[in-house]
Amino acid sequence: MKIKWALLTILFTIATVLTGCDNPLMVLDPKGPVAATQADVIMISIWTMAFVVLVVIVLYIFMILKYRASKQRDDYEPPHIEGSKVLETIWVAIPIIIVAFLSVVTVKTTNEVEATPKGYEQEPLVIYASSSNWKWHFSYPEEDIETVNYLFLPTNRPIEFKLYSYGPIASFWIPQLGGQKYAMSDMVNTLHLAADVPGDYMGRNSNFSGSGFAQQTFNVKAMPEKEYDKWVDEIKATAEPITEDKFNKLLEPGHVGQSTFTGTHLEFSPAPEGEHAGHDHGSSDTEENDSKDSHEEHSEHSNMNH
Repeated sequence: MKIKWALLTILFTIATVLTGCDNPLMVLDPKGPVAATQADVIMISIWTMAFVVLVVIVLYIFMILKYRASKQRDDYEPPHIEGSKVLETIWVAIPIIIVAFLSVVTVKTTNEVEATPKGYEQEPLVIYASSSNWKWHFSYPEEDIETVNYLFLPTNRPIEFKLYSYGPIASFWIPQLGGQKYAMSDMVNTLHLAADVPGDYMGRNSNFSGSGFAQQTFNVKAMPEKEYDKWVDEIKATAEPITEDKFNKLLEPGHVGQSTFTGTHLEFSPAPEGEHAGHDHGSSDTEENDSKDSHEEHSEHSNMNH
């Protein structure tokens, strides 16, 4: 009796909490085509698993009711059964079909979200998003501006993020626009997103990268193209230029507020792509001087041999 009331209490509590949730889960409240595709995959997976669980529960209840011991005679002896090839084939084939179905859906949608969203064939806006302990740096080469810990995006235009890190591996994630992707120090990962609904969204580092990663968040504001262009013009007219000294100061571990600059750090600290692939962002002036001294020493040795 106590177990029965405990179960009823748990069910009532869960129902009460769920009905009190006014805001949906962010990953199930998409504001862009990529997030919408991923939300559909999540729901397909949830409904598939719910169907499997429901069938198992129904079969379980059916079996315990139909074959419970109280329904049989005291002298009942179950017949010897060799097995059923039909039943064995069914319960082996069903999981294979389910896994195959989910695999096809996953592969198909993965290819979709790894490319520019359908219906967004115009030139993408390229933004270099780099992380450091514990902040985000956003470089807009097309606009020649840079922001720290906040991101402004035009709606109805594809966005191509170039992700990399000036520290440990971080995970760039804007739940309502798309799934996460890693930012690493020796390579650039590309993430395709788009926002089709103006609004304010939350972005964060979803990968543990030290004691301050929980506060490594950034604000995202999606706006119509005209408002975005106006914001860019205001930044160019009012913001101070980014310098190597300012940028190196920002790379020091710690939390900072939001900042805006003209120019980008890509001019003096390029992303690890192309000829800079595998570039160590942490190399110091001492290492550069050592390399220079080694080169000069090699030249002197060659001259002496001549």
